[in-house]
Amino acid sequence: MQIASSSVPQILAQRDGNRLRALLSGSWTADQAPAIEDCAARLVEKAKGQREAILDLSRVERLDTIGAWVIDRTIHNLRKKGRRIEVAAARPEHHTLLGEIDAHGFHKAPERNEHSPPELLVEIGEGVAGAGNSLIGGLSFLGEAVVAIGRILSWRGHFRAPAFVHQMELIVLRGVPIIMLISFVVGGIIAQQGIFQLRRFDAADLVVDLLGILTLRELGVLLAAIMVAGRSGSSFTAELGAMKMREEIDALRVMGFDPIDVLIIPRLLALIIGLPMLAFLADMASLLGGMLVAWFYQGIFFPAFLDKLQTAIGIHTFLAGLIKAPFMALIIGIIASTEGLAVEGSTENLGRHVTSSVVKSIFMVIVADGLFAVFFAAVGY
Repeated sequence: MQIASSSVPQILAQRDGNRLRALLSGSWTADQAPAIEDCAARLVEKAKGQREAILDLSRVERLDTIGAWVIDRTIHNLRKKGRRIEVAAARPEHHTLLGEIDAHGFHKAPERNEHSPPELLVEIGEGVAGAGNSLIGGLSFLGEAVVAIGRILSWRGHFRAPAFVHQMELIVLRGVPIIMLISFVVGGIIAQQGIFQLRRFDAADLVVDLLGILTLRELGVLLAAIMVAGRSGSSFTAELGAMKMREEIDALRVMGFDPIDVLIIPRLLALIIGLPMLAFLADMASLLGGMLVAWFYQGIFFPAFLDKLQTAIGIHTFLAGLIKAPFMALIIGIIASTEGLAVEGSTENLGRHVTSSVVKSIFMVIVADGLFAVFFAAVGY
């Protein structure tokens, strides 16, 4: 069997009964791609009607990734047609390259089964499953936090007062300016729009009732919770995630400390106590903004505004908003902590969890507010 020495890839195929022996030669490299494809096509054609094929690579001078991929692809195509394929006499380096391509090569994606569910349904199912796993993880984390708080209340645990005071400063004191500013502006906007719309019915003075009920029952606590989720929730996730990446949390466990006691409980308690305070300040700022707008657009002076407000609302209106605050704080704290402790490996992963923490917290806070509204309406509160 004589083959001229040449860098051009060639293939010589001989049939022996039901067996095909193909001798490959030349350079099977990227610069010879058209010739390689032609050789592969001829090999597939020659293998028709044969049960077995042996690929002899003893004369292959050079082989790169492209050549190995074409050979591997041809082998897979022949095996799909029921042929038994054997590679013989390959150099060690060529054999290694073919093995890598076979393990990690770019094979054609499997065709979609016509009976498989659409991608949209698959994505919806994965989303529902992910939400369920997050809910289970959150409830499990809540249980651990309750146990830790129980240890503190029963004097079997240590309450870290300095960490708690520090978190109160970060959450409450440093959050007051931005929360009050936004609440002040939003209260003014609601009062302005309410006056303009109620004037059509000659009932502009009812803007005091509108602003008081909306602010105290819904708006104040909701604005405060959303701002806390964006400020403090993202901060919690970033801090815990960075500690997880630097293995500081594992170091705490090695030293015999429970990360829940040391890191989570001070933050969680500061949120539960601090958010009602911020909600109260947001209520006051929103009412002040609406009061100024009502005076400017409708001529309702401050004493008259306060008299109308006292008539329109009761203590239950005020409490209906504040009751929600601890529950919203608990939701924000659990989501922020679980997302932070789930960080792994890279800063990209940290960024994804911080974003997920803020989005989930805001969404769940709004859902909780809606559930409270339905509950209060059902019980007539």
